Amino acid sequence: MINQQKTLYNIGVSYVKADAHTRGRYSLSKQNQLKLLQEAKKHGFHLFVLSTCNRTEITGFAEHPYQLIQLLCQYSEGNVEEFAKISTVFKGKEAINQLFRVGVGLESQILGDYEIVSQLKFAFKQAKYVGTSNAYLERLVNLVLQASKKVKNQTRLSSGTTSVSYAAVQYIIKNVAQYNNKNILVFGLGKMGKHTCKNLAEYTQNTSVCLINRTEEKAANFVKEYPSIRQENIKNLSQEISKADILVVSTGADTPTVTAQHVARDKQLLILDLSMPENVAEEVGAYHGITLVNVDELSKITHETLAVREQEVPLAEAIIEHHKNELNEWLDHRKLVPAINALKESLVAIQKDEISFHKKKIKGFDEQQAEILTNRFIQKITTQFVKHLKEEHTSVDDSIQVMSKVFGNA
Repeated sequence: MINQQKTLYNIGVSYVKADAHTRGRYSLSKQNQLKLLQEAKKHGFHLFVLSTCNRTEITGFAEHPYQLIQLLCQYSEGNVEEFAKISTVFKGKEAINQLFRVGVGLESQILGDYEIVSQLKFAFKQAKYVGTSNAYLERLVNLVLQASKKVKNQTRLSSGTTSVSYAAVQYIIKNVAQYNNKNILVFGLGKMGKHTCKNLAEYTQNTSVCLINRTEEKAANFVKEYPSIRQENIKNLSQEISKADILVVSTGADTPTVTAQHVARDKQLLILDLSMPENVAEEVGAYHGITLVNVDELSKITHETLAVREQEVPLAEAIIEHHKNELNEWLDHRKLVPAINALKESLVAIQKDEISFHKKKIKGFDEQQAEILTNRFIQKITTQFVKHLKEEHTSVDDSIQVMSKVFGNA
């Protein structure tokens, strides 16, 4: 059972109160996520960490939210003082509601963004691997994922394409004249990089796309599917940037991967930085010929699709309520377990005493048949007791006290 002194909290930083640069300070690399979880395990905390380009959140049990805030700041570049100004802290039912809203895409920077599902699955998988999950969190996350699946299948909250990588390509189409004739360099082949390349292939006729990735084998396998995309070695990054008209950065590193040494000061270049934290050095963005666009800017260009999605919000919220009720029913059942087990123990003790008594008194007593019969009585009594406990005005604690008085000396 959960330590009664601990409360469920959800603490974090998101696009709602913090811009991309500020969020970057609280972003956690996969390595630091593991370190945070390992530290949490040492102190007996049950929690998991969600870190995306839009948010970094910790959901879990603590005596006080400050304990979770300290963990986040310890393994990121953020500090407690700034966190207090730009953060959200949810407790109990509000924390549950927040996780549901995040999981179905209602709190995504682009409403209905379904990428959050795979990120949430990964976050909880890490927690299970390290050992900071528990039955409560597992049940909660499973119900959030069930709600997300229903929202995806039964509403239009995720209809149309509005990912950041899609927005990047739409930005190019809308803002760059003769974009099909421009040299485009995609740096980084994580999910964002892959989707950007795919969207360039699908929505443009540009045949001058170059891909650079730190792991060459990964890039080589990818370009086999897209022969119009040319692969280059990372050693030639500066050279390829000098040729490019458009640079898409999706490297997902902890520190800038595109710095002053890669870009000439007189270079005319559009840079779309899809990374979190930002992977283009600030000084590069300040160059006269550079136009630097980050994820916050890209998230503003999908209004038509979002208008349709906003109409679906009430349906998504209704699905959330249904699954929150499921969670409450499960929690109520968990509360009943000690009382039910105590009743069963008392009845089984009576059963054994009576069978033992009659076995001595009655010649040829059929012990096996008596067990079958009395087991049925125990099951029926227990079922009725559960029904009684589930009645609206029944107090579990009061029922346990009554039962103790009735069976305590049995």
